Amino acid sequence: MTVQAAGVREQYVSDFTALNRMVQETGLMRRRYGYYWTRFLVLTALLALTVVAFVRLGPSWWQLVTAVVLAFLLGQVMFLGHDAAHRQIFESRRWNDWASLVIANLYAGMSYGWWQSKHSRHHAKPNQIGADPDIGTGVLVFHTEDLTEPRSGLKGWFAQRQGWLFFPLLLLEGLNLHISGIKTIFGRGPVKRRPVEIAFVTLRLGGYLALVFWLLPVGMAFAFLGVQMGLFGLYMGAVFAPNHKGMPLVPRDGKVDFLRRQVLMSRNVRGGRLTDLFMGGLNYQVEHHLFPSMPRPHLRKLQPMVRQFCAEREIPYTETTLLESYGIVVRHLNKVGLAARDPFRCPLAEQLR
Repeated sequence: MTVQAAGVREQYVSDFTALNRMVQETGLMRRRYGYYWTRFLVLTALLALTVVAFVRLGPSWWQLVTAVVLAFLLGQVMFLGHDAAHRQIFESRRWNDWASLVIANLYAGMSYGWWQSKHSRHHAKPNQIGADPDIGTGVLVFHTEDLTEPRSGLKGWFAQRQGWLFFPLLLLEGLNLHISGIKTIFGRGPVKRRPVEIAFVTLRLGGYLALVFWLLPVGMAFAFLGVQMGLFGLYMGAVFAPNHKGMPLVPRDGKVDFLRRQVLMSRNVRGGRLTDLFMGGLNYQVEHHLFPSMPRPHLRKLQPMVRQFCAEREIPYTETTLLESYGIVVRHLNKVGLAARDPFRCPLAEQLR
């Protein structure tokens, strides 16, 4: 490494050190026990009221409204579980772990162990090819570097339109999240507190399905589950997709300092308190990635400081509206999908032919 390169790297490291020192001095890292206990109790009460409403309504098609409400509430529950997994709620690691297990596994029927492993890898190297599981090639193509052959036939047709199909596909994401978690906790891989996860998920999903099919006719029960699970997946995808999709990708062997890695690969979503509620604070994605253990309600206060800090160092800071972010995601996926027909062709040249 040259002296000049070493100097630049040292400057980059000192940049985040300076920002971290400023943030620590503001007191924004302090815990907000009142905020989180209130949110937990309110969500618990709302879920209990939803169950009471479900039972009292009985076999009625109005239950589809209950399914919509439940999908939103479970989304809010997962945001709370996300905060606990990032150690935002308690000082104690053990308390945060158990809060995540109760909230994610018992309340939402999701595996905390599966999600924690996947999400930790994403935070470590967001948008880095081969390292970030959120951009791994599967049904959707987020990049073409690991494609061994062009996508043709039905796969090719789908890939070229994957941007437009992205949001409809999210209706299946809720089912996918549950299945992925179940496969993990019942699989052979390492899972911390596996017996607890299995007990909580089995109790939650088994009790939920038993109640639904006991109270509703089979057709209505499947309709209820379809609406609830479909909207839950759509909600989760609609919140998480704007944060990184369509932002720069880091090559497999790319080296980026922590500050720029988190800022350049993340996108904030502008809005007021309703946006904060809808997105569970994840609209402050840049700040969340820089300080993942900062309590959610402090991210709004941190944003002006981070934005100014980046401007002073000429680090691009991306912020859009929610609708603009969706447009970016759709266009990006369509462009990559077009390239997937032949990974060695330029999608722009294809469009200009």
